[in-house]
Amino acid sequence: KSTTMSETYDFLFKFLVIGSAGSGKSCLLHQFIEKKFKGDSSHTIGVEFGSKIVTIGGKTVKLQIWDTAGQERFRSVTRSYYRGAAGALLVYDISNRESYNSLGEWLSDARSLASPNIVILLAGNKKDLDQERQVTFLEASGFAQENELMYLETSAKSGENVEEAFLKCCKTILAKIQTGELDPDRIGSGIQFGDAKTRLLNQEKIRRPADCFCSM
Repeated sequence: KSTTMSETYDFLFKFLVIGSAGSGKSCLLHQFIEKKFKGDSSHTIGVEFGSKIVTIGGKTVKLQIWDTAGQERFRSVTRSYYRGAAGALLVYDISNRESYNSLGEWLSDARSLASPNIVILLAGNKKDLDQERQVTFLEASGFAQENELMYLETSAKSGENVEEAFLKCCKTILAKIQTGELDPDRIGSGIQFGDAKTRLLNQEKIRRPADCFCSM
């Protein structure tokens, strides 16, 4: 079947958005895809899905993003979606200490159930509620460092750092494909080639490493 021009891409990445209920995960996804704030957001039941094509360093990447419910009663349902994810946004609300305290659980779920090489960015969301802040930037960046996570504070309301969060994850995944650390052909990698041409080019690249995405 023919693919429309808008659907042509080099890679497809499976992405997760995880974290406690009420931390703004669905709003982050909506802001990233629609460039709009979804103010009347109710809690996600089960899993929501969105996709977007982005261009990074001359590569076109289609992100398939699974937004998982943060409530405990949906935990067993959402866990099945972790399998084979290449990247994840681990989200907490800077104005809610409880959402920050539960990050460890979400992180161990992601690392044990998704791909072992999953690239995770910690997102301190609701940056616009700075007056009500309960978690400092310093404390969260310490947690990120200890757990080898990238870290940004985001605001799904203003849009600040939302696109950057997803793109930062993508750049890291692309760099790991480039170095051969991630193999899109490995089952469960959470990465697929958009077309056969990209696969061939990638195999040649790995045989003779060239430019990398690290400097971007």
